[in-house]
Amino acid sequence: MELKLRIAVADDEPDMQEYFEKILPRLGHEVVSIAETGRQLVEHCDTLKPDLVITDIKMPDMDGIEAATEIYQRQAIPVIVVSAFHDKELIERAESDHILAYLVKPIKQADLEPAIALARKRFEQFEALRRETNDLKQALEDRKIVERAKGILMLRTGLDEQAAFTRLQRLASDKNLRMAEISRTILIADEAFLAPPSRQRHE
Repeated sequence: MELKLRIAVADDEPDMQEYFEKILPRLGHEVVSIAETGRQLVEHCDTLKPDLVITDIKMPDMDGIEAATEIYQRQAIPVIVVSAFHDKELIERAESDHILAYLVKPIKQADLEPAIALARKRFEQFEALRRETNDLKQALEDRKIVERAKGILMLRTGLDEQAAFTRLQRLASDKNLRMAEISRTILIADEAFLAPPSRQRHE
């Protein structure tokens, strides 16, 4: 059974607010607040401490990605960002450490449900990294390295995302190292396999 999440929503469009109010309870979750601006979202998260945030990017006074950054500086809450746009710049901004999923409008229930599950799973993985370091900033840095190593394992072994993460955890435990250290080793090894053979020098 899926865990019921307390979700804070932010969108300046009334129809989207209504959509989330209607669809999220159908998925078994509770909408604890609806903000119309980024600043309002930050304030709501300070007060209510939700389990998950779903926020539009384009909003008055502070966009959703800026709001997510500020929220994350205060407390670790997984964030899904939503946008009507699919341009490269927005996606690159949304790939920052505290954004765990990205959805493009119009949002269907079939898209929202797996995005929530993915954000939760990635957040659990991030929390495991944070427990290793007991430092939020270091955990954010480590996540970049672990995500790359996880991708290599998925590509080369056919494992799914969670299984790849579990393998990293097990390797780290067996070698008495942090996951970031094991991940760096995997990245270096992968570079070695991909490196082209050196050319012989001609005298």
